Amino acid sequence: MSQSQLPLLKLEGVKTYYPIKGGILQRVQGYVKAVENVSLEVYEGESIGIVGESGCGKSTLGRTILSLEKATAGKIFFKNQELTSLPDRKLKEFKKEMQMIFQDPYASLNPRQRIGAALEEVFVIHTNMSKKERQERVLQLLKEVGLKEEHYDRYPHEFSGGQRQRIGIARAIALNPSLVICDEAVSALDVSVQAQIIKLLKEIQTKHRLTYMFISHDLGVVRHFCDRVLVMYLGNTMELAPSDILYDNPLHPYTKALLSAIPRPNPGVKRERIRLQGDLPNPANPPQGCPFHTRCPMATARCKQERPEWKEVEPNHYVACHEVG
Repeated sequence: MSQSQLPLLKLEGVKTYYPIKGGILQRVQGYVKAVENVSLEVYEGESIGIVGESGCGKSTLGRTILSLEKATAGKIFFKNQELTSLPDRKLKEFKKEMQMIFQDPYASLNPRQRIGAALEEVFVIHTNMSKKERQERVLQLLKEVGLKEEHYDRYPHEFSGGQRQRIGIARAIALNPSLVICDEAVSALDVSVQAQIIKLLKEIQTKHRLTYMFISHDLGVVRHFCDRVLVMYLGNTMELAPSDILYDNPLHPYTKALLSAIPRPNPGVKRERIRLQGDLPNPANPPQGCPFHTRCPMATARCKQERPEWKEVEPNHYVACHEVG
């Protein structure tokens, strides 16, 4: 990855809010601030991890990038083209180059449709391939993700969870995309199957020069899979750094707390567990100042009043914290 090149994907102050309606007239009474002012650059060929507690906005961020959710504010650039202002007709062309692998592959498949037909739909919608060409391409995809020709005529319930996720991967790479967003793609799988899927994703990335955004709550998997890691909290970016640097030298108090919860393979090595007090604040009524100050052991009076600046404190290491840098 060379950050001297133009980024494949660039986010500038992206916000995604959901209106809260109430009363007889269902008027808007407030907003759930799922994603709050996220700026990020993603480079071709890299794997960037997005981590944080449940409800931190990482999945919403992925869906916003793919226009499955509409951005409330900010700009999204893909291959130097702004997507947020494009009409749906032109946006469709870019959507072919950005795909998602979902957490639950069974829920994303039609239980009444054979797998071959489900994968062929991609080519029916986006290409002018003949029936024979579509079938040949689907059989090629099945082979590439480790499935067999006889799986073409089977239904989703006839596959294991790992096999269904392989089908999800086949569908995601069918149109040769540049960017694939993996939304908790291995979290529902057994550990041994997780390792197989991670290996498959790496092989496909090398073969097709893919760029991954890997959304996960499994910090151990993220460390070994991703080149860089972005930590999110309550829709905000807390820390961004190359994977090895982030795990060896976390700077933000929230990142330190997350990493302290990772199980150690060597039980003889002790590490202090940082236990955060309280629950994640309500995103419809986020705290003033730093969003983490209500649970932060280092919080000061300034943290309660002033939102910290997103700043580069070391080369390629960004943090939003008054007490760092």
